[in-house]
Amino acid sequence: MTGTPTGESEPPSATVSLPAAVVERYEKFSRFNSPYPAHDRGRAVDLYPGDGVGRSPVAGVVREVRTVGCPDRPYAADEDHLIVVDLADEWCARAGAPPGTVARLLHVIPEVSPGDRVAVGDALGPTTRSGFFGRWVDDHVHLGFRPPDADPHRASGSLPVAVDAPVEPVAWDGTGTVVERAPAHVVLDGPRRADPGRSESGPAFAALASDEGVPLDGGLTHYAGGGTFGAVGESAGAGDSLSLLGTRIGTAAGHGGKAGSEPGAPRVEWAPVDVLANGERVVGLSLFAARADRVGVKVVCPDSEFDIGESVTVAVVSSDDPIRLGVG
Repeated sequence: MTGTPTGESEPPSATVSLPAAVVERYEKFSRFNSPYPAHDRGRAVDLYPGDGVGRSPVAGVVREVRTVGCPDRPYAADEDHLIVVDLADEWCARAGAPPGTVARLLHVIPEVSPGDRVAVGDALGPTTRSGFFGRWVDDHVHLGFRPPDADPHRASGSLPVAVDAPVEPVAWDGTGTVVERAPAHVVLDGPRRADPGRSESGPAFAALASDEGVPLDGGLTHYAGGGTFGAVGESAGAGDSLSLLGTRIGTAAGHGGKAGSEPGAPRVEWAPVDVLANGERVVGLSLFAARADRVGVKVVCPDSEFDIGESVTVAVVSSDDPIRLGVG
């Protein structure tokens, strides 16, 4: 994944809006839960299939497949893969993308070849454990879009991405029981949804809510920026202050640093805070929209040990030295 430097702004462009029927094929999605600049600006989305199969969120013709290097991590593969798809005009019209838009897909071992025609939901190949991931990150399909005639190998200058699937905000009191344990994270059972809406493919999406009732997205606050989701109910506007568990966690901002600069749910400039689990500082919370009757809470804690069944209380406190992870 390549991108412009974090401080560099990009000109406004047409926004690609993923239809709800596309996103509902996946268990989870996030626009901001990544340290890479394209995510920080809302110009990419990660789609989590949950079954190890990298299914296509787009329709069109495969232009190119390419193997690329990635950071060397002991838990991950030493290479990743890029699949470039020339989007079908019908798909572009449905998503509001200019004709000729190109899709970039990463983190799938390609079982397709140049010239193959793919439809939404087609298997592109198995997902791969990429060195671009933090150890706590689940396998997923990274999706971004390039304008016609732009270099499809670069993320810099990608089109803004919105998701046309409202997300239910779910309030949380900071408590939970460990139901999953891994080397770098635990998952708490989290709050149960009162009455989850459902589509033909399962429950609608939900995410943990701020104290104001806004669904939150991103790495709180171990990545430099986070975001929000388009909500069922309250939505954040640029300049709004957001809190979690009684502590201010950041300010909603337009993707170009000003209100109304681009469509899509606003990003969040995180405030300097720490996340504590049973009084111990942890790396942070991994936030996303998920389709489940209970909203699980992923606590990133590579240096901590919590046992299955252990009760955990999470707090958010102001910090003079907050954890911030880079992309290396």
